[in-house]
Parts: sequence; structure tokens; C-alpha cells
Amino acid sequence: MDTQRRNLAKLLSLGALFPAQAAYSLNNILESIPADSSKQLLQTLGEKGIEKLFKKAVVYDGLVISRNWNEDSFKALAESGYTGFNASLDSGKLEKSLKSIEEWKQIISNNPDRLLLTKNANDIVTAKKEDKVAVMLGFQSSRMLEGTIKNLDTLYEAGMRWMQLTYNSRNLIGDGSTERTNVGLSDYGVEVVERMNELGIIIDLSHCGKQTTTDGIEFSKSPVSINHSMCEALHKNHPRSKTDEQIKAMADKGGIIGIICLGYMIGPNLGTDTTLETYVDHIDHAVKIGGIDHVGVAADFAIQGLEATGATRENWYVPRLTRFKPSYKVQWPPWIPELDKPDRYLQVAKILDKRGYSTGDIEKILGQNWIRFNKEVLKP
Repeated sequence: MDTQRRNLAKLLSLGALFPAQAAYSLNNILESIPADSSKQLLQTLGEKGIEKLFKKAVVYDGLVISRNWNEDSFKALAESGYTGFNASLDSGKLEKSLKSIEEWKQIISNNPDRLLLTKNANDIVTAKKEDKVAVMLGFQSSRMLEGTIKNLDTLYEAGMRWMQLTYNSRNLIGDGSTERTNVGLSDYGVEVVERMNELGIIIDLSHCGKQTTTDGIEFSKSPVSINHSMCEALHKNHPRSKTDEQIKAMADKGGIIGIICLGYMIGPNLGTDTTLETYVDHIDHAVKIGGIDHVGVAADFAIQGLEATGATRENWYVPRLTRFKPSYKVQWPPWIPELDKPDRYLQVAKILDKRGYSTGDIEKILGQNWIRFNKEVLKP
């Protein structure tokens, strides 16, 4: 069997020069070994090809929880294959949010060989060339505006490049995803959107209520981000999911949706009905509705994964039973095992390959779509 593997590897390397001879010999080799072995051999070679593709690809995560960053985070980052990510910082009032930005800028400054502060799409390309990881700073809240649009300018100057309009509850901009009512953008919210467009700050609608999401897409002159969410068509009646109509409207204006890796967001009955395949089902559906150029990936937890960062039933699950409404359908454990580790997107790429996605389309989903989107929204 080892001899056959070596011969096949040689043939694949020579195939480009002598395709006819290589194909003839390949068939002979496959016919000379048992069917199960030949299937395993082809699968192994296919996985090696995806690993090679993954290594050269831009891999960009739409949302990483960046609190408590430490050497374990760097170790996981080195194993992840990431080229960049949107860092979700601690938010609150303006002073606290500015402090969060400065703390992360200091982490980047202290690690110039590993990290690169990202202010535009070119920084992601540079990070790939220099074997670094691009970090784009932002918030899953707009509380730091404190009702004053001028604070957008202050935050932009400090380094913020993306901001979610609402979290789960209502604020001055509009309703969040679990708010009892379903009111869209306020007049103030429309002004915030307009100023974010002018400055070149990415508008994120992930936790926004249905009408706020629809309004955000409509009123923004720039493409918008739904940087960590999922498809309502596949996980119905979850407040964080997005409808086909919203996904299509987002895509029609050049936006992007990052499919969230957090398992209980993807579907019920984790470990049985909801698996890695279910995650890729959401990618498939979003591509079907919005097109291949408008879908990406997003974790919504630390680089290491939830289990590796010490999440337990007591400290993670139980508090969320009171923090989130029952409509959130929180489960324990909340993760899909293959996604709860640093090389999560390599596992996703393998499934995409098995489902017939081209190498170019796999690269788009892994990260090229984020580059395309960022080029359209961020200022040079």
C-alpha cells in the first residue's frame, strides 16, 4: 500500500506534464488495490490538497471574542491558519470603549512580528504576505456613542472600524433581536448610519431586530455586514437568524454574512441533529440566496474555543439562562466539536470540498469575500 501511495504521489506531480499517461497509470494503480483502500487513498490525497489550499488561502474570521488575550491565545492563533479577524472589544461608555481600543492597540504594538492593526483591506493582504494576523477593532454595541454622533469620529480616530448598531435590547438607534417590539431605525439611528458611511465604519447588523436589520440595509449607502449570524430558513424562530429576504437584500447591496460557529445558534440537539455538516448547510443556503461573493465565516468566541477557555455548565450556561431570553434556546454544551478548536475552518474547507465547491469558491468563503467587502466600505 505504501508503494502505491508513493507511485500515486509521483503521478499527481507529473500529471500536468503528461496528463494522458498519468491518468492511465492512475487507473491501473486504483484497480490493483481493494475498493475500500482506493477510496481511502483518494480521500487522503484530497484532504492533503485542501490542507495545501488552506495554507495559502486568506482565512478571515468575522467575529472573535478578544477578551483576556494571552499566550494561550497566541498559541491557538498559530494553529488556526487565520490571516485576520474582527476583534469584539469590551464596550460600555465612551471612556471604557476607548480604553479597550488602546489596550488592544498596545497588544498589537507589543507583538509587531505576529499582529497587524487593520484599518483597511490592504492591511489584510499585507498581513498574509508578512505571515502576521490582521486585527480589526470594533464593538457589538453602540452604547459608547452616548447619544452623540460626534463620538463616532472620536472612536474612528482611535482605531474603531466596525460597530454593531444594537445588541439584543433596544437602544437609541433601534430595536435589538430579542426586544419585545419590532421597531426599526430611529431618526437618530438613520443619522448614525449616514455618519458611519461617511467615515468608512462597517455597519454590523448581527444582533439587530428584524426591522432594524431591514432598515440598516436599506438606509446604508455602503454595503453592510451581518458578521456573525445564521439562516432563519434552517433554524426557524431564533431571534438571531436572518431571513432569506434580508440575506438577499444585504447581498444585492454588496454586503456579507459570516456564518456563526456557535453551535446552539445553528440548530437544535447539538451532537445529533446539529453537526459540522449542519454548519456547512447554513453556508450552502446563504450562498444559494445571496451568492458566492457574500458569505464568510465567523466564530463568536475566543480563538482557542469555548472548552479550551474554561467554559463550564456553571460559569457559561447557567448565567446565560438569565442573561438571554428563552427564545435564544441556549444549549449545553454549546459547541460543535470540530468548530471548537483553532483549526475550525480547515474542517469547514474539507466539507466544502466534499460538497463540490471549487477551490476559488472555498477561498472566497474562507476570507476573500471579507477582503472584497472591506475594500468597498473602508477608506484607503
